[in-house]
Amino acid sequence: MKQYSYLLVLLACLVGTAPLELFLGTRVYARFRRLALTLLPVVVVFVGWDLLAIRAGHWDYDPAQTTGIALGSLPLEELLFFLVIPICAVLTLEAVRAVKGWTVGDEP
Repeated sequence: MKQYSYLLVLLACLVGTAPLELFLGTRVYARFRRLALTLLPVVVVFVGWDLLAIRAGHWDYDPAQTTGIALGSLPLEELLFFLVIPICAVLTLEAVRAVKGWTVGDEP
């Protein structure tokens, strides 16, 4: 079970923010292109940073605490982290916008 703890934390983050999409109508998932354009620079920069840090020996990942599925030297869980946490952050921001009535200039 220990090898699934990282995945379970990520799942808890998604489950915890799902009501924001469902009940506040944030439409984060409905605007997939916008979400993808938000995630792209985050994933590219931080995956690159992680890979460089792993190669330089600055850090690594305990195989006992990951599933063992990796993309090169990067565990799957770490890649998912760079997707899940920004999605949760965007959901939270959009929920605050919905409650406060804030606009960002892209609404008709």
